[in-house]
Amino acid sequence: MYKRVLVPLDGSELGESIMPFILQIAGPLDMTVVLVRVLEPAPPMAVEDTRYFPGDLAELQRDAEDYLAAVAAGLRARGVDVTWETRVGRPDTEILAAARSAGADLIAMSTHGRSGVGRLLFGSVAEQVLRQADGPVFLIREHGAVPAVLRVGAGGRRPRG
Repeated sequence: MYKRVLVPLDGSELGESIMPFILQIAGPLDMTVVLVRVLEPAPPMAVEDTRYFPGDLAELQRDAEDYLAAVAAGLRARGVDVTWETRVGRPDTEILAAARSAGADLIAMSTHGRSGVGRLLFGSVAEQVLRQADGPVFLIREHGAVPAVLRVGAGGRRPRG
């Protein structure tokens, strides 16, 4: 059914909680998994009239690439066709751009599942991806809650039925 699935990972245990689902659908199917890690650089801060960038972006990119290469190797060892890439920018924007660029027909990711004040204070990358995605988005909530496939049409309209 799905030929290319984009899986955004952030290096956390929560982010990787989507992997059992990916292994279930990727194993028996002829499907490519596209892993993506988005680095969101901290805004520069003025320190004694010089520009200070917390963390070396090149080093962060190397770490992200090493992480994705290891995850990809684990998937390949299980017979999954996998590619990966790192991106820099706003996570929701870059995830959607990566999905379009890869020709993904599914985005699968985990979420904290925050609601109310937690979502208001922290925002939700998953929610923004869900609202703006052109195709189906599969979200799995933290702590093993029942996953659900959520289909979102262009402009965030959810199809009926």
